[in-house]
Amino acid sequence: MTDSPDNGPNDDNLPQSIDASLPLQHWRLQTDDDNIVWLHLSVADSGANVLSRPVLNELDQCLDEIEKQSARALIIASDKGSGFIAGADIREFTRFNDEQQAFEQIRKAQNIFDRLAALRCPSVAIIHGFCLGGGTELALACRYRVALDEPSTRIGLPEVRLGIHPGFGGSVRLPPLIGALAAMDMMLTGRSLSARAAAKLGLINDAAPARHLLHAARTLALTAPEPTTPSWLKRLPGHGFLRPLVAPILRRRVRARARAEHYPAPYALIDLWQRYADQPNTMMVEEARSVAHLMQGDTAQNLIRLFFLQEQLKSLGRRVNFKATRVHVIGAGAMGGDIAAWCALRGLHTTLQDQTPERVAPAIKRAFALFQKKLKQPRLVQAAMDRLLPDTPGHGLANADVVIEAIFENLEAKQKLFRDIEGRMRPDAILATNTSSIPLEQMGQNLMHPDRLVGLHFFNPVAKMQLVEVVCGHNTGTETVDRAAAFTRQIDRLPLMVRSTPGFLVNRVLMPYLLEAVTLLQEGVPADVIDAAAVKFGMPVGPIELADTVGLDVCLSVAEILAQQLGGTVPEPLRKQVQDGRFGRKSGAGFFKYDKKGPIKPKSRKDYQPPADIEDRLILRLLNEAQACLREGVVSETDLVDAGLVFGTGFAPFRGGPLHYAEHRGVDALLQTFERLRQRYGERFKPDIGWTSPSPSAPMDRQADG
Repeated sequence: MTDSPDNGPNDDNLPQSIDASLPLQHWRLQTDDDNIVWLHLSVADSGANVLSRPVLNELDQCLDEIEKQSARALIIASDKGSGFIAGADIREFTRFNDEQQAFEQIRKAQNIFDRLAALRCPSVAIIHGFCLGGGTELALACRYRVALDEPSTRIGLPEVRLGIHPGFGGSVRLPPLIGALAAMDMMLTGRSLSARAAAKLGLINDAAPARHLLHAARTLALTAPEPTTPSWLKRLPGHGFLRPLVAPILRRRVRARARAEHYPAPYALIDLWQRYADQPNTMMVEEARSVAHLMQGDTAQNLIRLFFLQEQLKSLGRRVNFKATRVHVIGAGAMGGDIAAWCALRGLHTTLQDQTPERVAPAIKRAFALFQKKLKQPRLVQAAMDRLLPDTPGHGLANADVVIEAIFENLEAKQKLFRDIEGRMRPDAILATNTSSIPLEQMGQNLMHPDRLVGLHFFNPVAKMQLVEVVCGHNTGTETVDRAAAFTRQIDRLPLMVRSTPGFLVNRVLMPYLLEAVTLLQEGVPADVIDAAAVKFGMPVGPIELADTVGLDVCLSVAEILAQQLGGTVPEPLRKQVQDGRFGRKSGAGFFKYDKKGPIKPKSRKDYQPPADIEDRLILRLLNEAQACLREGVVSETDLVDAGLVFGTGFAPFRGGPLHYAEHRGVDALLQTFERLRQRYGERFKPDIGWTSPSPSAPMDRQADG
């Protein structure tokens, strides 16, 4: 462990003697005067610690040495500033030849962790930053755990998000430690915990500030108290006679979020727990067997693909070293207010401007609710509120590093605003627009420096949607684009560079999908049936509910712009809803009515027989427009189209992206379906010529660690 605060925990009383007898690349052994062995992990040539096969093999060697030394205790810590261990090396998940090879490698890792758990001396894991997946499983194999009490500390088992479940003993060791229901909730949701929440559950022994962290670990190592166990009430659901009653409840909860045919991993975990929870040795083997099987399935392979796509998007924000400290947002409506709140949440001093204080007030109220939900602790909530300032006169404009325009979608209004503010901005500040469809070339016509104008198109709800389209106009400077992408990563969002064309990528692809849903409504298909077909395919919500959530006025505006520029028609029911003031969720009514719990969806008649081609009509409109965007170079490659539409629209993640799904389905079969739909419903189902011509593509960046 180093004494730099940027490289993990530090202490003035660290051991100085280094065991150089082992030729180690990733681990470092030290022994202090109390005969405590300190085992430091710093994976070579990596910004984060990940458990690859070489790292685990070296850990095995270290355990040999520790057993020989008859150490008084073992303390494991990370020398990486990014955290303890971010998880297994996900690159290796794609390299197994078959299920048997995957099973054998998982069993090897389990055996190494078993050796750690079986040490005669006490073992302590010191956790800071990210401790996820295999990192948490390694910590569980230690007798004790302490964690840094800072917001950056996150402890969890997120494997279900990769289409698998814990495989290095996590499903065996976690339930006896914190109780069956709490453990299953952690593993089935993949959620991570703060240090305080983990301590409250009993997952860690202590959450300590930086100045006390190593002392807390040393005290546990030297005193070796009896490990804590959950109360009998928490242990009760795990008993053999109750598990058959509890398991169906768990399946029902999972079913509300994920269908078994789409995401088999959580259901496999429940089955594993139900059958083997009181047989730890057998469960360990079956855990490995289950993960090896899941790992070879389409869902896991597609979700792993998306992990690498996500890392590829993150890399787009690392081209320049730009850090903003102050942001000024103009427009305190639903989008502008929420963008400002998110920037303040991520630590930036943010000013929010609109014409009157009354227009800003609702945004500040929403921001307070967001801060309470995300930050929990009153002092952190207050600090975030202090960073978000209502600014009707616009004083924050002159000092901002980034200025974001988020007023209503009107070209003349945006042009006038830019003329008014350009001369008052800092020369080096980014001028960004959150326009959802208007080309930048039109908005920047009267700017003195159009090279500084870039699009930062956020999606609703801002706090949930990961993607931000970084829109590049003909005049946008390369440095401006790179700085905008760096800012996007700074606020923990995924940047996707798109060309400034009508609708950009996400709205352009999404709009035919939504309009086809409205056309189905116009034909008499019930709204709940339309949404159910999309959800069955794997979309997070149906297109009717999605249109209501986006805002029907926004949908109409974008649809009219796209129809004007690209052709097509706008269904009359959409115009009628907007004319009647039914804008969707924000107005309390759209195609559905809404209350505090969400949409109120009338049920269709039980004897209603829906058309057999609803799914194809919806999804093929989306696929066709995605292919057109690729052909036209709106986005530079196939993988980035898929990434944008998964992270920007929620397109069924387990399918790996729309163009990946099209390839899996088969282009010839797809073209046949297009032709059937074209003959029946018209030219909007004419397949794009890109389906039969070469498309730009590039290999995914697989240098990311998980």
